[in-house]
Amino acid sequence: MGITQEQIYEGLDLDLSWSERELPERERTKHVHRLHPYLGKYVPQLVEELFRRHVPARARVLDPFAGSGTTLVQALESGLDSTGVDIAAFNCLLMSVKTHAHNPFGLEHDLRDALARFERGEGDATGATPYVRRWFAPAAREQLLRFRSLAGEYEHADVLRVVLTRAARSARRTTHFDLDFPKAPQTEPYWCHKHRRECRPVEHAEHFIRRYTLDTLTRLKEFARVRSRRSAAVLHGDARELDLPGPFDAVVTSPPYPGLIDYHEQHRYAYELLGLDDLREREIGAAARGTSKASLTAYVDGISEVFTSCAGVLKPRGRVVIVVNDRRELYPEILSRSGLTLEQSYQRHVNRRTGRRAGEYFETVLVARK
Repeated sequence: MGITQEQIYEGLDLDLSWSERELPERERTKHVHRLHPYLGKYVPQLVEELFRRHVPARARVLDPFAGSGTTLVQALESGLDSTGVDIAAFNCLLMSVKTHAHNPFGLEHDLRDALARFERGEGDATGATPYVRRWFAPAAREQLLRFRSLAGEYEHADVLRVVLTRAARSARRTTHFDLDFPKAPQTEPYWCHKHRRECRPVEHAEHFIRRYTLDTLTRLKEFARVRSRRSAAVLHGDARELDLPGPFDAVVTSPPYPGLIDYHEQHRYAYELLGLDDLREREIGAAARGTSKASLTAYVDGISEVFTSCAGVLKPRGRVVIVVNDRRELYPEILSRSGLTLEQSYQRHVNRRTGRRAGEYFETVLVARK
């Protein structure tokens, strides 16, 4: 007999365990949270509640594993200053676009003008890398490269680059049901598990460019109406090595899991199209390293170093709030080595997981102090 819903929720923090009906996808990806798809379960509603419980008003918050910027975006909504650090250049680009206070008139002009020029056939389609030639059909490749050449001419070039990468993700030669982890280009018709019919690989990118340009403009305008005047800083680099600009009142973060996701490879199309710095060799917990004993030891070492650095810029009795699935029980050692003392913990049920993954999933929120 399968586990019941009542059994799942028994002993959980129900204020952090939402059902799909209570928290549908359109709410989890409100405004700029959907500027580009990103694997993860660290939703803005969770961060908002963690701020309410553990972060004082008008505080400064640090996220050393900032990812797509959920902590920073929610901090701006919640009236907090924030700093986000990430080793992945694409993550930092995405965070910067989400959190920048864009001039609304200049933004609209740039996006609409670039789109109009693209639709007139302007732009240079040269400079394709071998990866781009392999993963995009000829027409899609030509359209993406033309749009890329136009983006750099505008003040809001980074916004246009995010539009480009979102369109590129959708326009790759892959099946409709495997946009997260495609392993090889799909060049022939295939049976689509998503649409329950035979589908063909994407041949064009122009409709994605048009749709995402207008959607990005709408989402940035929506966020501009709800954000506060607080600041958000984005730092590209290794949190173990950077000079973190403290002091901070709190650290709120969701670290990478060991051997699960290679965030550089997941966004390979962005690195290829934009020529971004690839620092995957410094990525803690990268999937390529697996979960061997040596890999887990390196993971504990790396995460401990990050939180030691964070503790060094934390105000006295400032809190460190960590959202993690610690099924290997690595975090007691990590906290101890970082000079942090566990104050409390609680568990949440994750109702929906990004990607085609089955099974119940739980996370623990660890609250520690210096």
